[in-house]
Amino acid sequence: MKKLFRLFFAAGFAACAVSAIAFSSSDIYAAADSTQKLTESCRSCCLADAYSGEIVYEENAHDRMPIASVCKVMTLTLCFEAIEQGKLQPDQMITVSDRAAGMGGSQVFLQSGLEYPLSELIKSIIVCSANDSCVAVSESIAGSEEQFVAKMNERAEQLGCKDTLFANCTGLPKDTQYSCAADVAVMFANLIKHEDYFKYSKIWLEDFAHPDNRTTSMTNTNKLIKKYSFCDGGKTGFTNEAGFCLAATAKKDNLRLVSVVLGGQTSDNRFSSVVNLFNYGFANFANKIVLDKSVNLNEKASVKSGKKEAIAVRPERNCYVFSRSDQTPEITFSTSISVVKAPVKKGDKVGQVEVYKNGVICDTVNLVAAEDALKANYADNLKKIADNWCM
Repeated sequence: MKKLFRLFFAAGFAACAVSAIAFSSSDIYAAADSTQKLTESCRSCCLADAYSGEIVYEENAHDRMPIASVCKVMTLTLCFEAIEQGKLQPDQMITVSDRAAGMGGSQVFLQSGLEYPLSELIKSIIVCSANDSCVAVSESIAGSEEQFVAKMNERAEQLGCKDTLFANCTGLPKDTQYSCAADVAVMFANLIKHEDYFKYSKIWLEDFAHPDNRTTSMTNTNKLIKKYSFCDGGKTGFTNEAGFCLAATAKKDNLRLVSVVLGGQTSDNRFSSVVNLFNYGFANFANKIVLDKSVNLNEKASVKSGKKEAIAVRPERNCYVFSRSDQTPEITFSTSISVVKAPVKKGDKVGQVEVYKNGVICDTVNLVAAEDALKANYADNLKKIADNWCM
């Protein structure tokens, strides 16, 4: 059974004002449309809503170019997916190969032949962009870095990234390796869906402990963790060919944004450009909750063979709709609720609701039972028969 209903935001979306931050080159962009270039000496950029993927500002966002260590966004994605699929465990010990220990560039100086917990290797990739840890985890997941890179490219294709090709898992210079700002935004938004990412992304300074009692000091390469109060994650990258790159995320109220800058001339350029993008986004866009997981719908689910004839239903999760602050989109819903058979437990799926923004579907949310429905016993059935007879 499907039902349609409609909701208008009479007052529109409330504008998000951004408080002062400790970053010298930040500005608040009040205009709803930006005709001013937001980046400083960068080759390309992309600003998008993290949940819907809607791009709200871009400069050369589909130009193919090297992205240096930002490619570790996909390396980390495959790590978290391997854990969620049960192929690896966070506390699983990973033996470091000679090849992994011999990687140059950013590293935590892993020792060949020693074993390290997977979670610590992942942490070192997120915090200090450790190339040796990347190769160690890639070999554990796929058998070799080459096979792991094939998985990286396959996953990028699944995400719809048509301007991306990986040649290694570290981002170290190599021919035929490229991506673009728009694709990086997609891949980074997918990575941060893994909540465990944020266990490590906000670490500023920490020692990495080795089994042989050595320690390596790790400092977060994403300076915005300290300098921009809303930023809680990011991945930097630099090579002479790629320039200074950064993919970062920031959250204010219900709005989470993803900002990507590639090909910056200096490190300061990339950080200040990303701050400018975030400020523009927070000043001009908002996420409005349209389904609240704590609020029951007016409709109910019919119950067969239960003590109750119907039970309340509610969304499984909150649903937000992204829009410009000065716009009032039309939101409509299409619900489909099943007739369920008792017993039903609170939280069981009983249907779904499709959410439409200006006539275009933007989300689908499961509907779940808001209460239990016990199976009717013999006495219950007799009572129903008697009640129906009296009617």
